[in-house]
Amino acid sequence: MSTPEDSSLTPTGMIATETDRRRVVFATVVGTTVEWYDFFIYAQAAALVFAALFFEPAGEGVGQILSYATIGISFLFRPLGAFLAGHFGDKHGRRVVLMWTLILMGAATTLVGVLPTFATIGAMAPILLILLRILQGVSAGGEWGGAVLMAVEHAPKTKRGLFGSSPQIGVPLGMLLASGIMALVALPGEEFFLSWGWRIPFLFSFALILVGYYIRRRVEESPVFTEIAERAEATKNPVGKLFRHFTLLVILAALIFAGNNAVGYMTTGGFITGYATNPDGPLALPREQVLLAVTGSAVTWLVFTWLGGWICDKIGRRTTYIVGWVALLIGIAALFPLVNTGDIGLLFLGLALLTVGLGLTYGPQAALYSELFPASIRFSGVSISYAIGAIFGGAFAPTIAQGLVQATGTTVSVQIYLSTVVVLGLIATLLLRDRTGIPLGPDHEEEQAASPIRGLSKV
Repeated sequence: MSTPEDSSLTPTGMIATETDRRRVVFATVVGTTVEWYDFFIYAQAAALVFAALFFEPAGEGVGQILSYATIGISFLFRPLGAFLAGHFGDKHGRRVVLMWTLILMGAATTLVGVLPTFATIGAMAPILLILLRILQGVSAGGEWGGAVLMAVEHAPKTKRGLFGSSPQIGVPLGMLLASGIMALVALPGEEFFLSWGWRIPFLFSFALILVGYYIRRRVEESPVFTEIAERAEATKNPVGKLFRHFTLLVILAALIFAGNNAVGYMTTGGFITGYATNPDGPLALPREQVLLAVTGSAVTWLVFTWLGGWICDKIGRRTTYIVGWVALLIGIAALFPLVNTGDIGLLFLGLALLTVGLGLTYGPQAALYSELFPASIRFSGVSISYAIGAIFGGAFAPTIAQGLVQATGTTVSVQIYLSTVVVLGLIATLLLRDRTGIPLGPDHEEEQAASPIRGLSKV
């Protein structure tokens, strides 16, 4: 008897037609692009204008650290979003959760675009800004797990990495869109940008959310969850089951993402943008040029993210990650020496080199995570591991980097910090077995629950 895991069922595995396959891939790409556009617009604005507009009384240096800290605060609430999304996603399905995360993110981002500044309402301005950033964090915590499961659980087992890279591609696409639009609104000059130009990208989010919502509504529920629902086997307390049996696995999976995420937030979190454009800093490069360089690096990140997803179907998730970690260490070593030349072309080269390792350790993540956890708690497992990894990794990476530069007067300290996090990710990867191609359906729970950690029969 055929099972949903048999890639021979249809030409596209779990998906009935080519049209349905394109619809799933397109919906996951568009949905995550919109979500991460919203997230990165905030990070860019935090690097460029929020210190002056919302934290001016703290002074320039402290104000910039506080501005970066608001980026990190949202990460502290990602686990809340992951717990909620994991609970409802494992009980009621992936699709409904994705609809609500999209709406929540869009509403929070649009409201930032109409938020009064400190000069208008005083201390309430940064408080409201932080509250809206928290809502973004809750949304982001629930978004990723649902998107990757919709992609991977629809995929034939020989193409999970490729399908799983579709929501991953949405992240560099979101950064590409965010930094590109921010660069456009910066072109008219400082006065326009600081007065209301910075608001335009936030308000544009409203239109993007409508598009993303329409597209996601047209996608069917994940076939794995559909089978779980038909069997009435949804777990009553998936989060509790996850931590009773798979705590060590969650920690290792979180460390893997932390290594990638900490480095990624040098660009997506706006640190390089703020560092290179600071008028009182060592470089003081034009804002629009740096934003365009960041936009260009989003293109190379996209390419290597897709490449990472494709390659991991050929050589395995674990091997792809190991190659990616090595490439990332090389990229870290080259980044700041190139950036500190003050040449915009070399700054772009440094960012582009960094994206090689970033892509190779991000493209395979959806497939890797999906194959780590049993079907009944998979949404909870991937979402919570991702959210915890984001806290360990990117949450305060720009804040830490800014503090290190101010304390030491050199970017070498930042390189040491980033390299340390990457090495921890490499160690976590080496501790895992490669489970490429393991059956994902609920009828293979026992096989899925067997420990993926090397040297252990149980987690």
